[in-house]
Amino acid sequence: MRDKNVYAQTRREDLTALRNPDGDPVLLPLGGGREVSVSVRHSQRARRILLHVGVYDGKVELVLPPGASRREGLNFARTQTRWISGQLAKIGGGVPFADGTAFPLLDRQITIRRRDARSALPVLCEDELLVGGRDDTLPARVKRWVRSRALEEIKPRAHRMGAEIGRLPVRISMRDTRSRWGSCSRAGNLNFSWRLVMAPEHVLEYVVAHEVAHLRELNHSDRFWAVVDTLCDDVPRARNWLRKHGAELHRYGRDMT
Repeated sequence: MRDKNVYAQTRREDLTALRNPDGDPVLLPLGGGREVSVSVRHSQRARRILLHVGVYDGKVELVLPPGASRREGLNFARTQTRWISGQLAKIGGGVPFADGTAFPLLDRQITIRRRDARSALPVLCEDELLVGGRDDTLPARVKRWVRSRALEEIKPRAHRMGAEIGRLPVRISMRDTRSRWGSCSRAGNLNFSWRLVMAPEHVLEYVVAHEVAHLRELNHSDRFWAVVDTLCDDVPRARNWLRKHGAELHRYGRDMT
């Protein structure tokens, strides 16, 4: 299941191209004294000029199809500065896992609290995650805890849904993927982004249902979506949330920029 990177439609504008040696990133003015570095590359598979803004790191990439010149691509990028600014604003700065930081956990808001304790194992106490141990390893320990909690939430749901359709997953793994919230292999292995545990519960339920449905239909046919509908309620609402807010989940556990 892909989290589609945002892109802009091609428009051929006769503007003055930014001058820079081929292959070097370009500093593109965004207005208000701001600018962003844009990397440029050609792709044999591209069919039109594309702009990608990475949902994880906010890196901007300009992709050129065969036959398109660097000048054309940069002219196009100049026309899309408002769109680029909007995408970067959606991503925002990083929210590091640190003492006092709040992060979502399904439909709750959890605050990290540093505690003096020999045990470095985080403990969830109501709406606080109490973390002992050394300060310099706190972010890594919180991330491991969130990842483990994601597996605890996703694994039983996947097995329950798999039993409903008579297709149990072979293995379930947590990953920190940037472009997919989940995936299903032909061998029956399911992979999920651990960041899903920071989404609302109905969104996590949908992604699990989506990947479990692939155990029966490894495609996106009408039959596949019929299986998804039997496993999950309110699919459009969950998909809409991911489209609007999914990128925000990649902010957590990142340093502020």
